[in-house]
Amino acid sequence: MATVMEFEDHKKQEIKYSTCYMCACRCGIKVTVEDNKVRFIQGNRNHPINQGVLCAKGSAGIMKQYSPGKLRNPLRRKPGTERGAGEFEEISWDEALDTLTKRLEHIRATDPDKLAYFTGRDQMQALTGLWAQQFGTLNWSAHGGFCSVNMATAGLYMLGHAFWEFGDPDWDRTKYFMLWGVAEDHSSNPMKIGLEKLKRNGGKFVGVNPARTGYQAIADEWVPIRPGTDGMFALSMVHVLLQNEQFDWDFLLRYTNAPFLVVNTPGQKGDGLIWRDAEGHPLVWDLEQQAYVNGMQPGVKAALFGEFQTPDGRPVRTIMSILAERYLDDRYSPANASKITGIPAETIERLALEMAHVAFKESIEIEVEWTDWAGRKHDKFIGRPVSMHAMRGISAHSNGMQAARAIHLVQILLGTIDCPGGFRAKAPYPKPVPPPNKPAQHSAPNTPLKSLPLGFPTAPEDLVIDENGNPKRIDKAYSWEAPIANHGLMHMVITNAVNKDPYGIDTLIFFMANMSWNSTMNTANVQEMLKAKDENGEYKIPFLVVIDAFHSEMVNFGDLILPDTTYLERYDSISLLDRPISEPDAICDSIRHPILKPDRNVRPWQDVMVELGGRLKLPAFTKEDGTPKYSGYKDFIANFERAPGIGFLAGWRGKDGETHLRGEPNPNQWDRYIENQGFFQYHLPKSQRFYRFANKEYLELAQRVGFNPTADPIIIELYSEAFQRFRLAGQGLYDGPMPKDPVDRERLATYFDPLPDFYEPLEQQRIDKKEYPFFAVNQRPMMMYHSWDSQNAWLRQIIAQNYLYMNRQRGEQMGIQDKSWVWVESHNGKIRVQVKLIEGCQEDTVWTWNAIGKQSGAWGLKPDAAEATRGFLMNHLISELLPPKQGERRLTNSDPITGQAAWYDLMVKIYPAAPGEEGTWPTFPTMKPLPGDTPAPDVLRYHTHKPVNLKS
Repeated sequence: MATVMEFEDHKKQEIKYSTCYMCACRCGIKVTVEDNKVRFIQGNRNHPINQGVLCAKGSAGIMKQYSPGKLRNPLRRKPGTERGAGEFEEISWDEALDTLTKRLEHIRATDPDKLAYFTGRDQMQALTGLWAQQFGTLNWSAHGGFCSVNMATAGLYMLGHAFWEFGDPDWDRTKYFMLWGVAEDHSSNPMKIGLEKLKRNGGKFVGVNPARTGYQAIADEWVPIRPGTDGMFALSMVHVLLQNEQFDWDFLLRYTNAPFLVVNTPGQKGDGLIWRDAEGHPLVWDLEQQAYVNGMQPGVKAALFGEFQTPDGRPVRTIMSILAERYLDDRYSPANASKITGIPAETIERLALEMAHVAFKESIEIEVEWTDWAGRKHDKFIGRPVSMHAMRGISAHSNGMQAARAIHLVQILLGTIDCPGGFRAKAPYPKPVPPPNKPAQHSAPNTPLKSLPLGFPTAPEDLVIDENGNPKRIDKAYSWEAPIANHGLMHMVITNAVNKDPYGIDTLIFFMANMSWNSTMNTANVQEMLKAKDENGEYKIPFLVVIDAFHSEMVNFGDLILPDTTYLERYDSISLLDRPISEPDAICDSIRHPILKPDRNVRPWQDVMVELGGRLKLPAFTKEDGTPKYSGYKDFIANFERAPGIGFLAGWRGKDGETHLRGEPNPNQWDRYIENQGFFQYHLPKSQRFYRFANKEYLELAQRVGFNPTADPIIIELYSEAFQRFRLAGQGLYDGPMPKDPVDRERLATYFDPLPDFYEPLEQQRIDKKEYPFFAVNQRPMMMYHSWDSQNAWLRQIIAQNYLYMNRQRGEQMGIQDKSWVWVESHNGKIRVQVKLIEGCQEDTVWTWNAIGKQSGAWGLKPDAAEATRGFLMNHLISELLPPKQGERRLTNSDPITGQAAWYDLMVKIYPAAPGEEGTWPTFPTMKPLPGDTPAPDVLRYHTHKPVNLKS
């Protein structure tokens, strides 16, 4: 008898399009759904970000959806039980929201700053920031201060755009690409697409990283740098470029502040500030008129180098003269830089000159007419086809802000900014340098803040401090300790709140922020802080609210747990007001929409925030009669306007949906996005795609649609006058607020250099490097993202245990055997881990994969899962505070400029464990199952129906 073949029944299936949330790339996905279950997930070939490419993470979104670790109901810590014991009871959403509303109403009516609201790796900071601003608390910030604020701040205070979501290499045209410390999970699919283009076009790829993994593994040249020395490497290349006169003279004169004149009166007020006329215009020396003129006038023939004297007798010199004098000094020579970076001097010189050759001898032209900001017509764009990209490997150091500025300086000298083949901006960038919004400074009961809690200070007057100079924020962002902390200091919230430094708080809300485990330093001590009580037996942090979709380690410490949906179960807007998905040639945003109906009693946190906004009568969320303005998040996104015609989504605006970028609300806007496979793309005309900092057509567009307040040109700042103002305050030479504490004065005077600078990371300045000779850093694997996916059955098959990776030759010299157990010790603590010897590791460095280790019982994993028994965190070794110094208050272990967590500054010693000492240490108690949990299965399989043959 013939066998009857069974085939896939496509009639039961439906194709839906959305945006991935398995990392921050936000790729387009094509989801096949059958009976309210995911059949499979593919990349969307039409999407501008990934063009159909999808990585292991994206495909494994199916097993994120069906993870046993999902939260199922709102939870409350059982009365009478201890925080951290994991004893919870299920409650209704009404009870949960009534409890939270009552508490928040009291806080808002008395002291809004008693609420601290900190968000992790979410993708809706425009909404959470708006909510905090409307509530009136200064104490809101996001994940960036723990991740990449150094990168963002460096670019926005120098170029008007930055690495990561702010800009991209021109992959189609670049001929020479240098990658600095980029984790493999960042920009994963776009990076892979770009590197393939680069290779196919014959370009050179140089990887700068102490570990040769992922992207670096396919680099044409690997530069194994010592961690934390990237700034010196970049500035030594600047030395070589200046020494060989390999810089773009015309670019510097036209588009940067290089010819501006700076007052040179050391020890006097006003030293180091740009000399300006009565109207505030920067002055230059005009070579034709032989006179001082407004440097912003079109057609000025400014001197790039020179020293002059003002009519009142003050010496002035051009910024380029200051820059050349600084970096031509022997301190920055390749020979001296080699001693610091570990990179051979000849390599530093060769790489700098290779890039100069490509920039100036292999430049490219695109014949397109365009008009610059002054109305001058041009018949082509000139391209310098050298590009760079950098990320957390630079950022997570206490000198990372200046290191990122140093990397940008190399690009600026070569003229590779927003040009063909160079490092291009992505809308809504470039912004003015820096962006014009300032952080809110004052709070009052039942009153929204006058601006958002985060912003861009340009002078000490912009700090968030009281009349005595003390911090007003619980994390001390925008104080003398971290003046330009543009994303806040999330890693300091718990420590400061427990110590009531600068004050105590009432309620702490964490959204997607695993602050009791991998998203904190000093993990074991932080867990104790979360449980700490005062002399009256009351918790030092009285009430802790945790919002998450999964049973993370942080859930264990919550007093109230609000379960979120997954990304396949809710509406999201990936907005131009937030962290957009634009590409260099196109203005883009995207959405998510419910592809599946939740099978649990969960709600999207977006909807909950909108409801809380109505309950609390926050003005932006409430009608004049006091009733809620919006029925939920979907309604809010469609109808909210930040300014007339400007909302969260830029596509299909206007009553008829035919207006783009700016227009009145469209009630059918979500439907139009869904019809267009979940994204919007506005292709820029060819005449607007380059030199956008000076491109008249683009600048006028940016003003018209609300990206920028004016159509004025954006001047690239090699020299930061804002930094110099802070430095003068530290020197006691500023006409305005100045710090009283000598420690703050010293930090401002030392680290706020208006030119990019290199200094040894702060923690390393305070420890015995002979006792702790190894740099210790984390890398992020391509198949995981932060801590999100160690509970994912498919991805766990790729990696479920992390090793400590060490240079093979160095390890063998120390008598350390491959896969043996070793002790790793820092000034702050010790851990026991299993070591793996490899060749692709800088000899003074050890590293591991980030966030593989889990607390036993978390994330729906079995208590004896490999992540809990053999995986580990390096976080235990890292302190959130710098080592103490006599006569000094304890200072945050962070960049002194931006407050970026300096968790890559760690140095350790390593020695073999004794015979019989095996297994990861320290260990933590197994977390208890939550109410209604079922035991984790031995093997987790998933399918929508019994396997049959595929039929196209």
